[in-house]
Amino acid sequence: MKTSTLEDFVKEAKEIANSKGFHVTWDNAPVYLMLVVTELAEAMEAWRDDDRKGFREEIADTLIRVFHLCGDLDLRISEAVKRKMEINRTRPYRHGRKRL
Repeated sequence: MKTSTLEDFVKEAKEIANSKGFHVTWDNAPVYLMLVVTELAEAMEAWRDDDRKGFREEIADTLIRVFHLCGDLDLRISEAVKRKMEINRTRPYRHGRKRL
């Protein structure tokens, strides 16, 4: 079985969403960003219910929405993720102003 790349997921998510009438543009991107937040909120609810299967599904929905957004906006997310991972690798332990 072929391993899928981020680009594969982005392409497929874009194709499916666009075929269903969903199109992200720069002007309507906030609507789609809030749909990502909604999926994360649903993952939080699944966590509260100790529903691991539901949690996994909502995280998958979150990624699919992000992939669709990346595809329609041509964000070339693999390049951005790689660059940010390199930056994050250089950051100090528990950087930021977090109280953990």
